[in-house]
Order: sequence, then structure tokens, then C-alpha cells
Amino acid sequence: MDALKKPNCANSSPLTPLGFIERAATVFGNSPSIVYNNLTYTWTQTYRRCRQLASSITRLAIGKGDVVSVLAPNIPAIYELHFAITMTGAIINTINTRLDARTIAVILQHSEAKLVFVDYQLTHVIQEAISLLPDHCPCPKLVLIIDDGPVSLPTGKFINTFEAMVEAGDPEFIWVRPETDWDPLTLNYTSGTTSAPKGVVHCHRGSFIVACDSLLEWGVPKQPVYLWTLPMFHANGWSYVWGMAAVGATNVCLRKFDASTIYNAIRTHHVTHMCGAPVVLNMLSNIGERLSHTVRILTAGAPPPAAVLLRTESLGFDVTHGYGLTETSGLAIACSWKSEWNRLPVMEKARLKARQGVRTIGMTAVDIVDPESGVSVPRDGLTQGEIVLRGGCLMLGYLKDPDATAKSIKNGWFYTGDVGVMHPDGYLEIKDRSKDVIISGGENISSVEVESVLYLHPAVNEAAVVARPDEFWGETPCAFVCLKDESGKPQPTAEEIMKFCKGKLPGYMVPKSVVFKQELPKTSTGKIQKFALREYTKNMGYPVKSRI
Repeated sequence: MDALKKPNCANSSPLTPLGFIERAATVFGNSPSIVYNNLTYTWTQTYRRCRQLASSITRLAIGKGDVVSVLAPNIPAIYELHFAITMTGAIINTINTRLDARTIAVILQHSEAKLVFVDYQLTHVIQEAISLLPDHCPCPKLVLIIDDGPVSLPTGKFINTFEAMVEAGDPEFIWVRPETDWDPLTLNYTSGTTSAPKGVVHCHRGSFIVACDSLLEWGVPKQPVYLWTLPMFHANGWSYVWGMAAVGATNVCLRKFDASTIYNAIRTHHVTHMCGAPVVLNMLSNIGERLSHTVRILTAGAPPPAAVLLRTESLGFDVTHGYGLTETSGLAIACSWKSEWNRLPVMEKARLKARQGVRTIGMTAVDIVDPESGVSVPRDGLTQGEIVLRGGCLMLGYLKDPDATAKSIKNGWFYTGDVGVMHPDGYLEIKDRSKDVIISGGENISSVEVESVLYLHPAVNEAAVVARPDEFWGETPCAFVCLKDESGKPQPTAEEIMKFCKGKLPGYMVPKSVVFKQELPKTSTGKIQKFALREYTKNMGYPVKSRI
């Protein structure tokens, strides 16, 4: 038996999600792969276009281990680039389109991106980001993505257009397969869990596992119609970019959307599946349009209120609630539904569905432990601890940051930094978030980063930022500010404080409310008691309704 344990070339080929699109072209070749406005591609065409694009990318001296960034909304190009870039052996880095130029510059410098594909509506921010790079940092080459009509090529800035590269490429290009399971595939930056984003590296094996696992957990059938309301730059669309190729889905792309756009797409294309943060559920439920057929929607991010889940499902949506991080590249925990729960009252069902749930099949283990001792907390639904994970879809680590990697991966577990409880039935529920991360519309906001900007205001003496419940976004930043005692000088208003922040932060990170205090609550050692401030925000009610 010992001789049989040794792997060979026939039984140890590296796992990779890139093979999904090759198979899709064979099995679902004449079926639609991408639908966008008046454009429709088949899986045969998409596979061909990806190979052509990969061929053109290699002619730019891009190859194994190089980083290629993409700054674009949910249009066909970003879907195709997930395959085309990685077919060259390069690593794809999708950049959040909501980031400011300063943060994008940090990402480009840290990742050492050699090439950046940029949507034509975002040329201003990428050019500003390039201008902020230090002199010693090589500037990446830029390729312009144009899809909504004729746009002139900015002189001297862009080397080519996306479609020109597709047309010039070899449709028979032999794409580069990984040498090992552990070859890097993606580089995704955390969106503000610390003052500087961390680069999360995932390999081919992990992405293959989470893509298959997420399809299985959600029960996705062959050839669904999937509506892209979840940004593809978010952990590669929770790995459904790869997964939808595996099942030969029709990918309905939207450059931007609101509730009416989503409902129209559902009717027009007979959408069966979609993903989104709880803010999307809230947006859909506020319109109150009843569906003519069931649409399955997967939500994750800030824990959705039970009332929002109830309203959404009453319209015909079938909601699945999950939990994951950039470091897991997709679902790690899901509220797997039990048939006996269907007999419960609707509010009780909504309360159960609001829990994050149990590990997916692809995860080896999930636990809640005391962060100091590492000992599991009691399964009583009351004792809080840190959520820890173990499984094949976890990241390789943080790029160029061994210290942060060692802090998060230790004792055989990945420590998420999220605080939760384990219920007696084995289902997990998040109760709070360590590091005071605010999740607004699916975006992670570092309170420390916002506070650092507030302290730049000449009138601010002390500042603390916590999450305030928001009916639309789930959570928004709320700033508690103590002003300096400067008699004779005019005191800034809340609106002036917010305007000050707006000039220095991306819009979604700007506090949506400001509370002035004479003194902030502190511990005996002088640390601000943020839990007390969070309790305060719960009694403030919702702020004025925001718009997407």
C-alpha cells in the first residue's frame, strides 16, 4: 500500500478553476455566457476571446508571477479578464472602483502591478493614482476599456484598448496551466480593516475548492441566469466568477444599478440567482415589487436584520445567508436551512436565517474560541469568542507581510478577528466585530483610518468612529468628536466636519453623522470605550436615508 501513496502525473494534476471555461466551451458552447445591454456572447465566443486576450497580454512581456490589475465595474471585460490574465500565468488583482486615488496608488506600488486595465469612466482616478507613485516605482502600462460608445484614447497615457487587444490575439493560444496547486492566482486587497490594505494571495487550488464549494452549498443548478449585482472586484465575486463558468451560466452584467434596474433585469432575462450585501436586500424590499418567479439571492457582509430578510422573502426572493472574508475568497459559513424550520412562524424563520450558520462542506473546521487561550467557548449562544477557520480555501497569506500572516494564521487556525457565539444546535452567529470594522453596503471601513482624518481638523481634540445602524446601508460611520476649547473662534458644525472628511476620504468612508461630546467615555487606562458609543448609536435611530 505504501507504493500507492506516491502521487504521479496522472493523478496529481494541479487543481485550477481556469479549466471551467474550457469545459464550458465544450458542454455549453452555443449557450449564452454573457449578456450586457444589447450584447450577447456564447461560451464558445467567450473562451475564444479570453485566449485571444491572453495571447496579447503575453506579448507585453507579462507572464508567470506578474501582477495585472483591473479597475472596472461589472462589465463583460472584467469577467473575461479573470480568465485571460490568469491564462498567462499572471496574477489578477481587481481593484475596488470606490477607492480614492491615494489608496489605489498604494495598491499599485505594493503589488508591483505591471499592467492595468482601466474602464473609460475611471481614467481620471487611475491617472491621479499614477501621479502619486514615488519616482523609484515603475509605472504600470495602461489599457483602456471602452464599451459604451466611441471614446477618444487619452494621448500618451494608454498603450492600447481592450477590444484591440482581443482582436489582435491568437484564438488558438495555449494557456499556461499552473505547475502546482499552490501557484498564486489572485491578489485581493482588504478594503480597510487596517489603515493600510493588506494583499490577500489565493492559489489555484483554494479558488477551485471555494468555487465548487459555493456552488454546492447554494445548490446552483446547471445553466442558471446569474445577475451581477455583487461587484466582481469583491473577492472575485465571492468566486462565482469561476463558478458560473463551471455550470455554464448566463452572466447578466450591469455597469451600475438601482432597484428598478434590478427588477427590470430579472423580468427581461428571467434571472434565477444573484448575490449582494444586505444593502441590496434592503433596496429591493423597499420597492416592494412582487416577483413573478422565485429568485435565489445569497447575501453576506453586515448581518442582515431579520425584518429585512422577512420583507425580501415576502416579495418572492429565496434568501440564503452566508459568511466569508477576502481571506476565504468566498463562502466559508452558510446558514444551511433545515426542512423542519419551514413549520415555524415567519419571524422565527427570519431570526434563524439571520444567523451566519455552519461550515460549508469545503471547510475542514469552524470554531469560536477564547482569543487568548484558544479554547472553544461553550455552545450556549451567549459566550462570545473569536471565529476561527480551517480549510483548503484559505489564503496563502498576506503579500510581503509575514508578521500579519503569522498573527492571523496560528495554532493551525485562521483567526478572523470577528466575534461571535455558537448556539446549542451548532450554528454560529456574529455578535460584534473586533478591530471596530464598520461594514457599509458590503464595504469594510477602518474606524482608525477615519479617525486619523478627523484628527487632522484643527478644531478636533478627540475623535472616535463607530458603526451606526442604517436602514439602507446596514451600517454607516458615526463620528464622536470632542472639540478644542478655543474661546472666540467659531466652532465647526457637523456638516463642516463631514465636508472636511469628504475631501480626504472615499465617499463611503465619510461619517454620515457627527455627535459632539464634552468628553468621550474611557477606561482607567485612557482607552476610549467604543462599546459605549455603539450603544449610544442604537438609540439614535436611523440617519436620513441614503441613496445608492
